[in-house]
Amino acid sequence: MDYLKEMFSLEGKSVAVTGGGGVIAAAMSEAFLKAGAKVSLWDIKMEFAEAAKERLTAETGAGDRIQALEVDATSEDSVRKAVEACASQLGGPDVLVNAAGGNRGKSDFVDVDIELFEEILRLNLVAGLMVPTKVTAGYWKEKKMGGAIINMASMASYIPLSGVWAYDAAKSAVMNLTMACAKEFAPDNIRVNAIAPGFFIGKQNKALLIDEATGGLTPRGRDVIAHTPTGRFGDASELAGVSLFLASDSAAGFVTGITVPVDGGYLVSNI
Repeated sequence: MDYLKEMFSLEGKSVAVTGGGGVIAAAMSEAFLKAGAKVSLWDIKMEFAEAAKERLTAETGAGDRIQALEVDATSEDSVRKAVEACASQLGGPDVLVNAAGGNRGKSDFVDVDIELFEEILRLNLVAGLMVPTKVTAGYWKEKKMGGAIINMASMASYIPLSGVWAYDAAKSAVMNLTMACAKEFAPDNIRVNAIAPGFFIGKQNKALLIDEATGGLTPRGRDVIAHTPTGRFGDASELAGVSLFLASDSAAGFVTGITVPVDGGYLVSNI
């Protein structure tokens, strides 16, 4: 057990998590807290960050190691203030998790609402990677302290999902920029990796996958399960292991530029 603790413990580290009120962000944050880290939850609405803090405090008893902040991840000034607030209260941050993102609706390509397309791109790429990474990595470079970044890619990073054009474009770019940033930041001892979750039920996609009236699968939900060899949706807790691995310098100190699918075999499905 001493070996495992040495390999995966995050004691003394602090982790900043954008989109901190979301289901996947909460599961990752719980793992970090249980591994001894301090966690700064960033969300566009303070009520979401505070609610996540309350839930995580109840689950881990680590309320004294959790910070809730209202942060606009599209604003460099807002993110800069969040980095400074995290550093002041918790130290670091040593790890940045870019978990902000989501999708809204689906359509045929010729019916795409361009304004909505740009909004979703901004949510998943500008807020979901560009601004927090630019500001946090700049802070690390200035302080000469190094760090680790975990981005949230998707099955759509590899294979476009039908009807969600902006989400597809943004998530393919997340995987591309994960590699590009890993190369640029490597001399500064900053690692950049990503996780590509398969299908997990969250606030954003529940109505697309689960019929609210019957509790059964929607046609899209049935298609997803048929394409997933394990025959089920993932549980958010199943992201804990890969999150700890990528955050740990001891376990993944020579790992940068990769995207790890956690998908129940979705990407290897065939006929």
